[in-house]
Amino acid sequence: MRLIDTHTHLDFPDFDADREQLLDNAAAHGVERVVVLGVYQENLQRVWDLACRDQRVYAALGLHPIYLDQHRPEHLVQLREWLERLHGDPRLCAVGEFGLDFYLPELDPARQQALFEAQLQLACDFALPSLLHVRRSHAQVIATLKRYTPARAGIIHAFAGSYEEAREYIRLGFKLGLGGAATWPQALRLRKTLPRLPLESVVLETDAPDMAPAMFPGQRNSPEHLPAIAGALAEVMGVEVGLLAEASSRNACEVFGW
Repeated sequence: MRLIDTHTHLDFPDFDADREQLLDNAAAHGVERVVVLGVYQENLQRVWDLACRDQRVYAALGLHPIYLDQHRPEHLVQLREWLERLHGDPRLCAVGEFGLDFYLPELDPARQQALFEAQLQLACDFALPSLLHVRRSHAQVIATLKRYTPARAGIIHAFAGSYEEAREYIRLGFKLGLGGAATWPQALRLRKTLPRLPLESVVLETDAPDMAPAMFPGQRNSPEHLPAIAGALAEVMGVEVGLLAEASSRNACEVFGW
């Protein structure tokens, strides 16, 4: 079974003790490629260094809305400089993680929107896909994407919206990232939506070290868990796990131009 983990944070200190072993273990179970996403200015170099050290790792660079208070105007300038410097390097696969988070009340929506649009413009300028964080903000994200209509779409990370919202993203060319959250029994709406999603619209992810699946409660999430996540999601979707894995990998390669 060939798998691609389209969303991880393997540069986080959680993995400092066993990062290489983890990647080896994941590869032994079919996880051939892993995308690591930047979230704030100070970790962009770590993400890029990791991609340069290991050919299984690809980098996305962005400014996450949860770290809103850490971001400064000059960080957007520096992000553009990163993208200019690395333009055309195959190890750079996307802009991300960025987006909107209306779940946390302390995150100013107007400042988030400005940061979101600035990075969406960068994705358009450099013809890179966008890896989007969307929490309690589907309507605003969809409306913004319709205004920008990026030539290369991307992935809605940890999709947990309605079927109607899924259709809007699919119409815009986006894939839906599915991972541990969809394995949780309490995710009733999402688990009802999954069987209605066309296989050509989904990609698999872990969000490691976060969002551990129901099979590994309270544990550090890892690309090593992706085969088990694929199996659990295939059961919910009513398809063979091999078909889901094949479709997800094909869709990921389409998004990233691999």
